[in-house]
Parts: sequence; structure tokens; C-alpha cells
Amino acid sequence: MVEEYGWKGRIVPIRHLADLREAILKRYSEGLIDKEFYRNQLGFLNFDLPSSLPNAVSVLIVAVPTPQMRIVFNWEGRSVPVIIPPTYVSYTRRTTSVQKTLAERIAKEGYHLVNAQLPLKTLAVCSGLAKYGRNNICYVNTMGSFLQLVGAFTDVPCKDDPWHEPQAMSRCQSCVACLHICPTKAISHERFLIHAEKCLTYHNEAPGDLPEWINPSWHHCLFGCMRCQTICPENKSKLDWIEDRAEFSETETTFLLRNLPFSDLPVEAASRIESLQINEKFQPLCRNLAMVLKNRYPPDSQLSQ
Repeated sequence: MVEEYGWKGRIVPIRHLADLREAILKRYSEGLIDKEFYRNQLGFLNFDLPSSLPNAVSVLIVAVPTPQMRIVFNWEGRSVPVIIPPTYVSYTRRTTSVQKTLAERIAKEGYHLVNAQLPLKTLAVCSGLAKYGRNNICYVNTMGSFLQLVGAFTDVPCKDDPWHEPQAMSRCQSCVACLHICPTKAISHERFLIHAEKCLTYHNEAPGDLPEWINPSWHHCLFGCMRCQTICPENKSKLDWIEDRAEFSETETTFLLRNLPFSDLPVEAASRIESLQINEKFQPLCRNLAMVLKNRYPPDSQLSQ
């Protein structure tokens, strides 16, 4: 069914909720997941049956092809394109749209669907929808890692059970391109699970000051980091898939670089940021933009503080 929309999906029996919980808690108890990272990034997970669909019998996972997004900032007479990796822009809107489309489709057969707050990468890999890269990012056949995962509970019966142990791409057995390019050494030889607490993405998504050990020159995206994805051979055919989403004038860019409260932003700029659904990350956006511009055009450029 999902293939009709250009997506790919799998459905697994509800009993595998216990396996999902165990997969996360086991890594945490073994010290493979940093405590602070677990609290900040995994605390939202909910492995209970949803109260709005207590008779759910299956869990659905869908991969939606998603491009890189490009935003242009006009600054000091230059038009500066800055990349945002897949999934940041319109993440909630895309998730809601996919779920609504599927809910309307299965409602015709008397079934229901509700959102699931689950470890979607683990679900995707264990369901057979995806495989892990050495960078621990999900890869789906024909999509590479340029995708967004959407999960849901449903009362649609699962006729087969595709569940299996997580698998990595065969290419990763001999390829270490992402390991060598990772600036923070979050990817290592010592284990397949990355050191997520070292990942640049983890830190530049969060507000506040960055740890002192992070070199500002490592930043090249508005959020996150594309280095391990752009170097990956599995993404070779997707690298030019970039969608232009917004442009900010010189005045608007200057406001952003001043790191003022979101409420002080010019109305049109604020509306544009809200339409992109990145306003919740406004403080990191301002901080990261300043670093990206300084890295792109170093010494003689003075950014407003």
C-alpha cells in the first residue's frame, strides 16, 4: 500500500514492543549509551499500547524519501546557501501528513492508526525495512539515508512476521569512509555502535554553549552534520537532491546573528522560520549560523554579537 505514494514500509506484530524496549535498555545498562544522551534524546520513548488505540495489534514503520534542504542567507553582499540535512525541515508536518494519508486509507476497511513514539531506526532495521550504516544511520534500498521514518500503531493484522536481529550493510564491512571523515571521532573501530554523545549533531541541535572540545570549524550545516552521509558510497546518487526552501534578506540575517529572542525577529522572517518548523530550535539556529558564516568567510568578517 505505501509503495503507491513512493514510500516503503513494514508492519510487525505488537509483541515486538518488548524487543524494542529491550534493545534500548540493554545498550543503556551495558554502558553503551551515555546517560545524558539517553535522558535528552531517548526519554520521550513510550513502549506502552496507546490509550487511543488499546486494541492495536501491529506496529507500522514507513520510510519517506526526503532531500537535503537549502536555505539562502544574504550577508555582507553575498548570497550564502546553507544546507539542512533531511528530516529537520517540516518534520512534524511530514509525519502528520503521512499518518493522515495512511489512516484515511485503512479507515475504508474499518481499521485505525495512531502515532507511535518508538525508536524508529531500531524498528526499521529489525523489521527488514532498513539496514544500519557504520555511522548508525538508517539506509533503505533506493533511498540511501535520505529519508524520514514515520511510525504508527494500528489494528491492521500482521499476516507475516519479518522481525530479525539488526543488520548492517555489507558494504560497511570493508568501507571506513565515514569513520575517517567524522570530525568528533564519534564513529570508531572499537565498536559498531557510535559514541552518540560525541556526535556533532547531538550537540549543535541543543541550545546553550557548546562543549569546549568542539572546534567551531567543524560546523557546516545549519543543524546536524552531513559529512558521514555525503562521503557514503550508498548515497552517491542522492547527493544532488537538494530542495530550495527559503531565503533571508541581509536585514533578517543580521537579526539572526544578533541572537535576539524569537519574538524580536521581523514578522516575515519569523513567519518563514515557523513555516519551516525550525522555530523550536531558534537559539541553536542563530548560534550555528554564526559559526557556519565565520567558517565560510573567515577573518575579516565581523559578525554582530
